Amino acid sequence: MPALCRDCLTQFDNGPRCPACRSPRVLAHDELFQLSIAHMDCDAFYASVEKRDNPELADKPLIIGGGRRGVVSTACYIARIRGVRSAMPMFKALALCPDAVVLKPRMEVYADVSRQIRAMMHDLTPSVEPLSLDEAFMDLTGTTRLHGAPPAVMLAQLIKRMRDQLGLTGSVGLSHNKFLAKIASDLDKPHGFSVIGQSETAAFLHNKPVSLIWGVGGATRSALDAAGIRTISDLLRWEQQDLIARFGSMGNRLWHLARGQDARRVSANAPVKSVSNETTFPEDIADTDILDGHLWRLAEKVSDRAKAKGIAGRVVTLKLKRRDHSQLTRRVALRDATQMADTIYRTARALLDQVEGQMSYRLIGVGLSDLVPQDGADRSGDLLDQNAARRGEAERATDSIRARFGPNAILKGRSLR
Repeated sequence: MPALCRDCLTQFDNGPRCPACRSPRVLAHDELFQLSIAHMDCDAFYASVEKRDNPELADKPLIIGGGRRGVVSTACYIARIRGVRSAMPMFKALALCPDAVVLKPRMEVYADVSRQIRAMMHDLTPSVEPLSLDEAFMDLTGTTRLHGAPPAVMLAQLIKRMRDQLGLTGSVGLSHNKFLAKIASDLDKPHGFSVIGQSETAAFLHNKPVSLIWGVGGATRSALDAAGIRTISDLLRWEQQDLIARFGSMGNRLWHLARGQDARRVSANAPVKSVSNETTFPEDIADTDILDGHLWRLAEKVSDRAKAKGIAGRVVTLKLKRRDHSQLTRRVALRDATQMADTIYRTARALLDQVEGQMSYRLIGVGLSDLVPQDGADRSGDLLDQNAARRGEAERATDSIRARFGPNAILKGRSLR
C-alpha cells in the first residue's frame, strides 16, 4: 500500500514508521497517489495566530470574540475541550470556560496571514477556491508532472511549509470530489491528513447522519427527519424523483451526495453571493436613533465593500437579533441594482420602520445580495425622491476625498450617534 511520511515526505510501501526518519506520522492508502481534489482548513486559525504572536498564551484556553455580549469567532483546542464552539454566545462560552483569555479579533493580521497561506497554495496549483480566510479547496489534477511528485506529497509539503515558515498548522482532506474532500479534512484535526478514496466512498457514507452533508442545517434536518430520513442510508432508499418532488432542488442534490457524487469544479473565481456587515451591542438597544446610527455605519461598510469589488446588488436585507437570540430578517428587492450607501441605508431604515412593536435588540446587520457588475447600477435615480441624484453625487465626491485623504476625512453626523 502506498505510504507517505508527513514529516520528511519520504514515499515508501506501507509500514508503521517512516524508514528514513522513523516518524510514526505515516499516511497510507491504496489511492493515496491517485487523488487530486483537496480541502485545507487551518487549525483554530485566529486563536493559533494569537498564540504564535504571544507565546505566553500557548498553554491557556483562548477565545477570540467580541466581549460578553458577542459571540465566539473561534477558540483554541484547549477551550474546545471544555465545550466552547464557534458562534456560541460569549456568556455561554465563559460559563463553560471561566478562566479563558478573551481577545478581540485582529482581522487585518488574520487577512495578511491568509494571503501568505494562499500564496503557498498557488505555488501548487492555480485552481484554488477560497471559502474563507482559513480554508480553501484545491484541484491538483495534472500537477504531478510539474512538481515531480503526486498531489498528496505536495499537500503534505504545504502543511510542513506553513508550520516551518508561519508557525501554523492545517488539516487536509484528499478525495475525488469537493464534497468528500471537505468531509475528510474534519476527520483528523488538528494537524491531520485524511483520505477518502473512490473504492471506499459507499462504505464510508453508509449510516452517516444526514447532518454530515454540507449545507444541511437545522431547518433542512427537521424536514428530512419528518420524512423519516436521518442517515445517508435512509436517503439511498428514496427514488431521485421522489426526493425532488418532496424537497425540490435540494432533493436532487441530496440524491447525488448520498452516493458520493459531486460534479462541482474547484473554481478559482467563485462569484461573491452577498456583501454584509453586522454588529453585536454590549447592551440591548431599543432607541431608534441609536439603531439608526448603526444602520448608517453598516450601510457604509457594505457600500465600501461593494464598490471595492466593482459590484452592486438588487436586494437589501435587514437582520435583527433579539435578547433571546431569536432572529428577524427583512429584505426588499430594488428596482435597480445599487452600491450606494445612501440607498442601502434608506432601504434598511424603511425595513426597520416596518418591524412591528418597539423591541430591544442585541444585534443588527445589513446585507446586499442578488449581485451584478456595477456597470449600469444607480443610473435611473428615484422619481419619488428629487434629492436622490444630488445625494448620489455628494457620495461619489465623498468617496474621492476619502480615497485621497483617508476614511475619516469626511464623516456624516448620523454616523456619530
